[in-house]
Amino acid sequence: MNIFSLTSMAGLTAIAAVAVCPAAFAAAQAPAAAPAISDRITNPVAEFAGIDKITGRIITFDVYIDETVQFGALQVTPRICYSRPENEEPKTDSFVEVDEITLDRKIRRIFTGWMFAESPGLNAVEHAVYDVWLKGCKQKSDVPPPDGTKAERPKVDTSKPKPAAAPAAADPDTAEPDDGSTN
Repeated sequence: MNIFSLTSMAGLTAIAAVAVCPAAFAAAQAPAAAPAISDRITNPVAEFAGIDKITGRIITFDVYIDETVQFGALQVTPRICYSRPENEEPKTDSFVEVDEITLDRKIRRIFTGWMFAESPGLNAVEHAVYDVWLKGCKQKSDVPPPDGTKAERPKVDTSKPKPAAAPAAADPDTAEPDDGSTN
């Protein structure tokens, strides 16, 4: 037998296997199922790290969602902070706004976007004096929550306004007769 006949016989064997058991062939060709992904966890606290390049100090600080903390001349405000359950691959991200207080006391937005704890250099704030990056998201903090946190704020009714109720029927004994004139 030559090489050509061995190759063609192997091909015929594969074709015969498909003809005999198409379900087995389809299962063998299907891509592996991806692991199920759980819902992300919304956290009330974002943990940041910052460096003051002049003093060389690295500081870790917690910020509650929708609250602003000042780090040097920067004001850091996280809007949301997501993480995954502990039994999954870590994926922690936060949507953050960072403002700079300029020397003439004006506030200038220098960053708006997503920060990723697993890739701190990807979207860290790099300022001339200060750098800030996301370290993680937490459910609790050692820092007491500021007054008026989300849990303590009054709830705003965002439902559609209800139609005005019809005036209650007047008591016929005390009602004045309607003569059609206006007062």
